[in-house]
Amino acid sequence: MQERSFAPLTIAGRTFNSRLIVGTGKYPSHQIMRAAHVASGTEMVTVAVRRVDISRKSESLLDYIDTSRIFLLPNTAACYTAQEAIRTAHLAREAGLSNWIKLEVIGDQQTLFPDNEALLEATRALVKDGFVVLPYTNDDPVMCRKLEEAGAAAVMPLGAPIGSGLGIQNPNNIRIIKAQAHVPVIVDAGVGTASDATIAMELGVDGVLMNTAIAGADDPERMAAAMRLAVDAGRLAFEAGRIPRRMHASASSPLEGIVGR
Repeated sequence: MQERSFAPLTIAGRTFNSRLIVGTGKYPSHQIMRAAHVASGTEMVTVAVRRVDISRKSESLLDYIDTSRIFLLPNTAACYTAQEAIRTAHLAREAGLSNWIKLEVIGDQQTLFPDNEALLEATRALVKDGFVVLPYTNDDPVMCRKLEEAGAAAVMPLGAPIGSGLGIQNPNNIRIIKAQAHVPVIVDAGVGTASDATIAMELGVDGVLMNTAIAGADDPERMAAAMRLAVDAGRLAFEAGRIPRRMHASASSPLEGIVGR
């Protein structure tokens, strides 16, 4: 059997063969991070602008990312107001990282749930300023629609709180978001293990973004390889189309023609 070739993920006209997006935080070392990125097959990684030395004047995790094959997606992690997030995005662009931004505006320090009102404000402002905006939001179909209308290039609803590892807590909302969206839908946050990633992809989303599930694993490199397989398996299963759920058994072999009946 030939290796399955998936249609690429396209966001704002840019294509990625991998539908797995990976973070850069919480790894035991930069070397382990680099090995995990290779094992994951990712072509896009997120970088927290406020947590790295983007000046490159000292050793940085940026030195361990192969930018010839991996696209950098700066993010506004740890921003709690729209203005903070907007300033951080401009800082990333001025430093030459990218005009793409994974937009986070956190509304609660304990749960790290987004402040959707501020998120929408920042999305509108950054789109107007020429950014490609990928906002991290709640699994709220109405807010995802508003973010798309504001010009977001993709919407990134959470599966569960950041770093919780709880998996997809509200699959029906994710289905609704995907059914209504005209831009890619990326599940961001909450994945704990490979089966969570597969479930997300089986819902029909366009990709999965994760960090802690890989970086916090006992063996990040092996977990990254597992996540690569899980995302591909989930996408393939979604495209194949699952059988209907039934209340009763359905014989695998038809009974017609059996001798003695």
